[in-house]
Amino acid sequence: MKRQVSKKLLDILENWLCGSYACIKWGNLWSNIFTIKFGVPQGSSVLSPVLFAIYMDDVSECSKFYCYSYVILYADDILYIAPTVTLLDRLFTTCEVELTYHDMAINSKKSCCLRVGSRCDRPCNNLCTSGGNLIPLVDEMRCLGLFFVRSHTFKCSLDHAKRSFYHAVNGIFGRIGRTASEEVISELIRSKCLPILLYGLEAYPLNKNNLRSLDFSVNRFFMKLFNTSDIQTVTECQLIFGFKLPSAIIADRSKIFLIKYNSCNNLLFKLSRLSL
Repeated sequence: MKRQVSKKLLDILENWLCGSYACIKWGNLWSNIFTIKFGVPQGSSVLSPVLFAIYMDDVSECSKFYCYSYVILYADDILYIAPTVTLLDRLFTTCEVELTYHDMAINSKKSCCLRVGSRCDRPCNNLCTSGGNLIPLVDEMRCLGLFFVRSHTFKCSLDHAKRSFYHAVNGIFGRIGRTASEEVISELIRSKCLPILLYGLEAYPLNKNNLRSLDFSVNRFFMKLFNTSDIQTVTECQLIFGFKLPSAIIADRSKIFLIKYNSCNNLLFKLSRLSL
């Protein structure tokens, strides 16, 4: 109603959502039909993500009461950003009140707090929900597939990505490494394993050590593939197969990301560009 949606359309949406029924299938067995009293049908309508975003939009407005604080929503994940622990606690409390009004709650078992900056090593009190559950202060947290670590500067951990890359590479090489050609294996690594290693890194400021570490992960596999420890041989094989190292791929992706970033009208992006 705040968005001036016509009453007829609202009546259609209300009728659609109030008459939702479902059942559970387990093998060849079906459960009794039950009524869905809240939520939106997941995957059954293109409207569901839009309706959920509208429903949660008021939560993101909580940050306007606090300077340099942000509430970032992605599906059912919420990221609170504040310059101080005190402001973070106030922002957290305000958002929790708004979520309660929406008949929703924060899952303290899946939530954590991470401190970045010059005072990252200083002790501080944990955040606490209205129900008395503590939000632990951690050294590392995962958000949207990336692992952020407690540090004096903004920093990501690449260890998880490299372990997942090795696991995927060894899985492919262990199954077809002795039967398939080198061209097939390298193409599988390029299409199936490199995305695991490079996920989201075009938006992260990698230093030279990070890039060397990522390149070494790929070069190490090629040494195993061609049974050699000579890096010059590995480099020539990569050139023959047209295989780019992570440092080159990230450089290309970063250019595309910066172009999209500079053209984005999102308020958070505008503020960050002004600060730069």
